[in-house]
Amino acid sequence: MAKFMDVHSGFVGATAEQLREAHERDLAIEESEGVHFEHAWLDPVSGKAFCLSSGPSKEAVLRVHEKAGHPTTEIYELPIEVE
Repeated sequence: MAKFMDVHSGFVGATAEQLREAHERDLAIEESEGVHFEHAWLDPVSGKAFCLSSGPSKEAVLRVHEKAGHPTTEIYELPIEVE
């Protein structure tokens, strides 16, 4: 499975609880697209939220976010990883 990082805007002033709720909406429907959301981060000052996921395609990740109510067009495949 490929890994993806996506970026959401519009979260200025959001709280950890609001991020958790958005992440849980993704988790509740991720199986329908064969996606797994691994982690989410938030910078409430810039209003940016970031999600790390794995799945079959960028489009599958996009569909989950759209269904969960927080669409984004900024999704990046992460083909290279070092540890």
